[in-house]
Amino acid sequence: MFTRIQHAAIVSENFVREAKFYESVFGMKRSKPGSAEEEKAIRNNYAVSISDGYVGVTVIGRKPGYVPGLHHFGVDVDDVEEAIARIKKNYPEVAVLKRPSNRPFATFGAHDPEGNYFDLTQEGMSNRRDVYTVQPSSPQVEQQRTHPRRIHHLKLRVMNPASVAAFYRDLFDLQEADKALEDPNHYLTDGQVTLIIAPWKMSDFEGAGIDRPGLEHVGFKVESVEAVKKELAALREANPEMRERVVSEPSEGERRLALIASCRHGQHQCASPDGVFVDISEI
Repeated sequence: MFTRIQHAAIVSENFVREAKFYESVFGMKRSKPGSAEEEKAIRNNYAVSISDGYVGVTVIGRKPGYVPGLHHFGVDVDDVEEAIARIKKNYPEVAVLKRPSNRPFATFGAHDPEGNYFDLTQEGMSNRRDVYTVQPSSPQVEQQRTHPRRIHHLKLRVMNPASVAAFYRDLFDLQEADKALEDPNHYLTDGQVTLIIAPWKMSDFEGAGIDRPGLEHVGFKVESVEAVKKELAALREANPEMRERVVSEPSEGERRLALIASCRHGQHQCASPDGVFVDISEI
């Protein structure tokens, strides 16, 4: 089954500002900036969708009861009925629900054995619109494969990484990349983007605030880490509201930074204005 990791969703206290951060620093773009459809979504405090050309990011305005930050991710398959059939056969305890028609990036929602939620869709579905209408075989996507700044990975921390990795690998035919024997993580790739399944242990948070299992960070590949660091500093000076959050505050912040920095792909870590952890490394 052809599968691509198609999108990530962020719940934000200020979704317009959060989207502008990724546009400014990583060159992500909206498909129809200033369009009537986008303005309606903004007025309704719903969402802004941006893309690096391959992966879309929908930044959703926070509603009561929602926890801000990385919320879920989505996969695009070439046969959504086959994907659902595999889920029902192999994981009958996993629910698959039809999503509301106003979601431009998702047709169905499901969860893995530990309850981590993901979206499931297929090219050509009626609700697909905005940045999610780009076909994976299009020249735009082919050009993105060499784009200087792009989403490279998402890291998901879980209680039982081996079983959760098997769920995503076997259901969606993602390829498991090689790793060192002592590496406890699993690296599942669609050939362009990697889903890192890592263990969650409470002991990792000793001396710091404890965060729940779930999506930990989004990782970008860039042409120059130093160039991005300079642009982050310039953005901070030009517009303090757009500055990234400081991660390495004394004691607790340093512990959290060390946890994020343990990713084998990372060279520099920061956080968006809304506090989403971002890992940056060079292509």
